[in-house]
Amino acid sequence: MIVVDDQAVVRAGFSAIVDAEPGLTVVGEAGDGAAAVSLAAALGPDVVLMDIRMPGMDGLTATRLITAQQDGPRVLVLTTFDLDEYVYEAMRAGASGFLLKDARPEDLLDAIRVVAAGDGILAPAVTRRLIRTFAESAPRIPPATGDLGRLTPREREVLLRIAAGLTNAEIGADLGVTTGTVKTHVNGLLSKLGLRDRVQATILAYESGLVRPGAL
Repeated sequence: MIVVDDQAVVRAGFSAIVDAEPGLTVVGEAGDGAAAVSLAAALGPDVVLMDIRMPGMDGLTATRLITAQQDGPRVLVLTTFDLDEYVYEAMRAGASGFLLKDARPEDLLDAIRVVAAGDGILAPAVTRRLIRTFAESAPRIPPATGDLGRLTPREREVLLRIAAGLTNAEIGADLGVTTGTVKTHVNGLLSKLGLRDRVQATILAYESGLVRPGAL
């Protein structure tokens, strides 16, 4: 993975935590967005740990450019603020989730593994609150309604529960189906909607009007 932050001591701290964990390796560090984009293209990491607020090219622009790369890495955003409009915009740009910079080391490592596996970080209540807050004032996406029309009734039910922050196991228990069946529905709806993960699915659910901010 690549660690991106404009403060060298912060980069060193996160790198030390990651490198000390079996199975995880930091292959590069960057102090600004432009360097992060170049490193991501050159090194092909699985995950980029991205600071949002940096001089020069910020993390939002860098996230958009990195996730646009062919087979690009997944981006896990770091922020000091739990209600930061830039974090929401970063998720719209393709980030797979975010963590506060004061997160516990074990939470950071868990988040990296989840994102690397292809899932999005949605479970923390703060993430759902952030999405609801900024989705309320975000512009609607015109194609969304048509895309949602491709979903089966069961896939729509699963999408609603993803937007509520439920895990596959919780969705399965709620709908009376196995976790494996839920995973099949999740993969199906992500494919039909052209989305990377659950974070983008949640944002689409709010921005399309399928879920109203504050309703879940």
